[in-house]
Formats: sequence, C-alpha cells, structure tokens
Amino acid sequence: MAPSAVSPEPRFQPDNDPRLPLVSLAPLVDLNSYSTVSTAQALLHALADSGFLYLTDSPIPPSLLSRVFSLSTKFFERSYGEKHALAWTTPKANRGYTSMGREKVSLRTSKAEVEKERGGEGEDQKESFEIGRDDKADQPNRWPEGDDEFKQTMLDFFERCKQLHAVVMRGIALALELGPEYFADYVKQGDNTLRLLHYPAVPTQAFANGRVRAGLHSDYGSITLLFQDSRGGLQVERYDGSFVNVTPIEGTIVMNAGDLLSRWSNGLIQSTRHRVVEPPLKASLKEQEFYPPRYSVAYFCNPDFDKTIDALPGTWDSKNGKKWEPINSGDYLEQRLSTTY
Repeated sequence: MAPSAVSPEPRFQPDNDPRLPLVSLAPLVDLNSYSTVSTAQALLHALADSGFLYLTDSPIPPSLLSRVFSLSTKFFERSYGEKHALAWTTPKANRGYTSMGREKVSLRTSKAEVEKERGGEGEDQKESFEIGRDDKADQPNRWPEGDDEFKQTMLDFFERCKQLHAVVMRGIALALELGPEYFADYVKQGDNTLRLLHYPAVPTQAFANGRVRAGLHSDYGSITLLFQDSRGGLQVERYDGSFVNVTPIEGTIVMNAGDLLSRWSNGLIQSTRHRVVEPPLKASLKEQEFYPPRYSVAYFCNPDFDKTIDALPGTWDSKNGKKWEPINSGDYLEQRLSTTY
C-alpha cells in the first residue's frame, strides 16, 4: 500500500492545450436540465485530465462576493495587534489569523522537511484568516469583536459555498454512475474552511532568485473553490515542469481537486500541484518599487471529518487494486496542516 500522504504528479501533458476548460454549474444545480449528464461528464473529464477548471454560472450573487472581498481588505488593514489577537492556534481547530511567514505550503509530508524547504526557498509572502463551520463549541471561530457585518457576510458566503460543494460532488457522482446523492452524507456537516488571503505589497526585488508568493503544493481535501482578484499569479504545473497561468476570468470560480478526492477516486481524479507567483508588472507600472497587493478567497471543501475515505466503487477491481489504504478525513487534514505551521 502507498503511504498515507498523496504525492501528486503534474498532470498536464507537454503537448496539451494549456487552457483550462470552462464548465457551467447551471445544469448541475438543476438536475432536470437536458445537459446535466453531459456537464457532469465534462466536469469529471476536466478533473481527470488536469485537476483544474473554471466554473461558470455560479448561483452566488456578485454583490455578495464583492462584499466578501471588501470586508477581507478591511480586515487585513487592521493593526498587527488586532489581527494577532485572533491568531490561528492548532491544526485541529484551523481557525483564525495567520501572519506572514507562519505557514509554508509544501509538498513535503514532515515538519522537518518543510522547515528545510522554508530555509531554502524562504517564507510564503502572504497572510490569511481561516473560518470554519460556526456550530462547534470546542473549536469556535475567532471573529473580530464588534464587527457583525464581517461575521454575517462570511457565514452567508460559507453556507453558499458549502451548497456549491454538494452540487459539484453530485456532478462527480453522476459521472461515475454512483447516483446523484452518493456523496450527500459525506458533505452534510460542512467541515470546510473559508480562507481570506492577502498577499501584501512587496519590494520588486523580493522575488529575485526564483522566490514565489506561495510554494508548490497540492490541496488536501476534496475540492477547492477559488475566487481571484484581477492580479493573477496562480500557476498549475504540467508534466514537463512548465506552468500554466490560471488567468483570472471575471464571473468564474477556479476549481481544483485535492488529495482526498484523488484517493477517493483511486487516482482517476488528479490533485494537481500548483503555486502562486508574482505576475510581471504591466509596462505602465515598471518604474514602481513595489508590487501591488493581491487578494483572493479560497473555500477548501472536505469530506466530513468523521468519514472514512476509501476507493470508490468502480475505480478498482481484482486486477487493478486500491492504491491507498482507507483513511479518516479529519485525521488526514490535521496531519497535513501540522507539517506546514
């Protein structure tokens, strides 16, 4: 059997068209659509081929997304003392503020290896704020005191993304011919993480010698929903070691598969490696001494933490067996987070 951690390989073939596919959410929301099955199949094909795609026709109101970005910007404008009072505490809780340099995303699966990588590559150039489900008394969210607008907006957005997770998993189930509700009990509780991300303005020389905003890594859960600003910088690795730019497209959500979905599908679906770099300055800005800030919002979807993840029916047989041992979802996430903080 393979070890507990997934070490995904880049999926894009060197001669593939590097453009990521666009898949509409509308036929997956409305199961009576004539194109529901074909859309589900397109979704699975994209996840199996590259692990990344753009989702279009999101039911999340643009006005809500705009408020989320606005309130995120205001949060990161708070003093360090205000933010640090809400500091991230443990991998199990995975809630609160993470300052610049505290987390080092990596493909490595031991803390010692990650620290060695940190020493060579340098720290990630970002700060973040993590929000989880709000009904766990033993792992409460760390809300800014007196800011009810921030709390209610983020909880509204969290719930809508939770619903999108269920929609996407329904599409995957349909494509795998498992029945549309196969994953329903796996995504009921919403053990997901809403992450607000701020990549601060930094001197232009900060990225000399190949440094990046966030190092090469894969995501840990089932899927990730990423909402980008217009700055760009996300890149997906191909088989030949080159990178595809995930260019921001207004009105879309970038979606990628994580390690647990790859394990669940017995390797059919790819947990593709990716990183965040600093895009080149536009010609009109090349005389500036600082790169401008970048903001994004990531919603990390996971199977509920009490669930066991094992190879799905139809993804293995007596000839081609299971690639990984069964693993508990919550334990896997805690294990991976514990190495990067």
